[in-house]
This record gives sequence, C-alpha cells and structure tokens, in this order.
Amino acid sequence: MPASATSAVDKALDLIEAVAGSDRPLRLTELAERLGMHRATAYRVLADLVRRGWVLRLGDHYLPGAAVLRLSRTAAAVSLAGIARPVLEALSARTAMMVNLQTLAADRARVVDVVRPERLAMISDLRDELLPVHRFSGPLALVAALDAEARAPYLRPAEADGRPLDGPDGLRAALDRTARTGFALQRGRIQQLVGSLSRAVLPAEGAPPVCALTLVGPAAEFGDERLPDLERELRLAADELRGVLAEWTAGGRTRGGPTTPLGAAHE
Repeated sequence: MPASATSAVDKALDLIEAVAGSDRPLRLTELAERLGMHRATAYRVLADLVRRGWVLRLGDHYLPGAAVLRLSRTAAAVSLAGIARPVLEALSARTAMMVNLQTLAADRARVVDVVRPERLAMISDLRDELLPVHRFSGPLALVAALDAEARAPYLRPAEADGRPLDGPDGLRAALDRTARTGFALQRGRIQQLVGSLSRAVLPAEGAPPVCALTLVGPAAEFGDERLPDLERELRLAADELRGVLAEWTAGGRTRGGPTTPLGAAHE
C-alpha cells in the first residue's frame, strides 16, 4: 500500500481491490499483510464493506460482494454468484423452477443471481432488488438463521410496514418456525399466483448464513403433494453449494469450476 494511502477511503478501496483481484478467497491476515495494514484496522474496514455489500464474508475468508459485481464482470468468476451459478442451473433444470441466490444487505436481502426457465418469463426475476423479510421467502430463510440480536435490523422495515412482530401470526413466530424446519415458504401470500421456497446456506453449524437458494414458480406448483420433493431438491442443492464454498475457501477450486460434476449426489 502506498505510504500516502492513509485515509479511510484509501483503505477501503485497497481492500476492495485486493479482494476482487485475487484468484481465491483471502483471509483477514492475508489481506492485512498484502496491504501493510494493521489487522485490527483491516477488520474494522472490512466490516463496513461487508455491511455495504462491497465485500462478502464467508467464514474466515472474503469474496467480492454484490456491489462489486454490479460494477465489474471480471470479478464474477471468483464471486459468490460465479461459484454458485452451476448449482443454480442444475437446481433449476431438476425442478423446472426459477432459482435465485440472495445475500443479506443492511436490513433486507439482495437478489444477486437468477436462473429463470423460459416458461416462467412472466414472473419478475427481481435481480438486484432489495427484499424485506416480511414479504419474501429468501430473506425469511436468511434472517431465521441469525440470532435474536442480529435479526433486529431486518424486523424494522416489517414493523414500519405494519406487519405484526409478535403473536402466533407474527413475524417472530414465522422466523422461529423457519429456523426449526430449515425452509421458508411463501405460497401466494404476497403475489397471489406466485410461490417460493427458500433455504439458507450455512458454512458451519451456528455460523451466520452466507446466502439463500430460493425456488420460485406458480403458487399451484408448491402444493402439499409436491412440496416434499421440492424441499429435498433444495436441501441437496444447499448442501452442494456449502461443499463447493468449503472447497473454494480451502483452495481446492479454480476458475474452471468444480472438479466433481454438480448433481452427482443425485445419481
């Protein structure tokens, strides 16, 4: 890092460039050493960058965030979206559903990638949209995986919108139910003809979620008879993505993609 680069802006940009320019996810210590920055300073700046969506934290590693992807396609291959894309495509092919990838933002979830079959072209893909927890299954699955204190910022938009937080039909009950089952289901509640089913991807037990995979399609296709099959496919895909991310952070993946064919678990 240049000796003159002492401002908070310089530090933030140096960290963004280091994360986006690396061919693999880097740890905090690696980033601090590369930039000649104190570890505590790097941690503090990275926390702000994660909150703003410029960097994504995956366990002890850091990847380019959604904000970087909107500005630079070159980062896509080593971003969460680039890593997850084959899993999304395989899940969409198996279920004939639209599949999206979401990550948490300041008080909502952002849709960072979408695979949409031609038959569902009439359903908006909501790419780059910020979705509140009380209206969509993706943020519901993500926020349900957080502890009570970490959930607080995501409850405020719901409260401001008039959604009850407490009681059997309140948002907290929905979050607790999602945490128990591992699945968030919206079936024609917000958009009468559209349903969705989502599951968070957790890097480790007790760790905050990295992202959520969401199936979207006609509400009628999320009926009780088909729901167990959709849950099984979504669980397998989430487990697969967790494994892919674990290999990436361990240095076992390259830009060329997975070394094991995706979908092998279904054979």
